[in-house]
Amino acid sequence: MSTHDRPVNVDLTKFAFPLPALVSITHRITGVILFVGIAFMLYALDLSLSSAAGFDDARALMATPIGKIVAWGLLTAIAYHLLAGVKHLFLDWDVGDTLQGARLGAQLVIAGSVVLSVLAGVWVW
Repeated sequence: MSTHDRPVNVDLTKFAFPLPALVSITHRITGVILFVGIAFMLYALDLSLSSAAGFDDARALMATPIGKIVAWGLLTAIAYHLLAGVKHLFLDWDVGDTLQGARLGAQLVIAGSVVLSVLAGVWVW
């Protein structure tokens, strides 16, 4: 194949990823979100443990809409990451490693994370 026959620009939107692949990619993305979210969690923890006034400040920060959105987002990311991690553990034990099992596991992760996300939203708001 000559260099002129190769594609110059690959359009990634034309690829159709299977559901288990999307769940796996999202699992990694939520891991990055949780890593970045550690900064917010540690700041709120440090502020709340500094003094009684700091605790009140942290409480006021968490009562703002931005604080609630960040808390809900982190709880949602934790729930999804946990469920997808359990799915990966089952795959390590050769449970659900068929095509049908992978699809079912991905569907269970999505359904469970939606339920836990709604519950986290109800709890935060």
